[in-house]
Amino acid sequence: MSQVKPVPEGMHTVTPHLVCADAAKAIAFYQQAFNATEMMRIPGPGGKLIHACVRIGDSLVMLVDENPQWGCLGPLALKGSPITIHLQVGDVDAVFDQAVKTGAKITMPVADMFWGDRYGRVEDPFGHHWAIATHIRDVSPEEIRQAAAVECIG
Repeated sequence: MSQVKPVPEGMHTVTPHLVCADAAKAIAFYQQAFNATEMMRIPGPGGKLIHACVRIGDSLVMLVDENPQWGCLGPLALKGSPITIHLQVGDVDAVFDQAVKTGAKITMPVADMFWGDRYGRVEDPFGHHWAIATHIRDVSPEEIRQAAAVECIG
């Protein structure tokens, strides 16, 4: 008898699960913007997705359509989200530009940051916030604290 793994193959301990006003359109957007690969799609009655999953790089992102009856609302219905999904990539400029060309809104242009990343942020058409970064230099925690004291004044 085989042992069932508590964390299935390909999953990580933490996996974002995004609620979207139109999860099928979100999947198409993530495929174009972030080179996502669709792993599964389970439609429910009426065609709304009750579960879907895409792979972006080495990580999975689950998706579901909004369903107010279940208290399941996305950031557009909630008029914002306090969550930012961090995407670590090999070429932040290329991925950022691809996301913007696909319909993401720039919320912070790409720039070299004091913590050692080249970093920028976008909001996707479904209201989800994405930070996109490429690590460009190693910085010690002490150097980050010192730079933050200067950079974050205000």
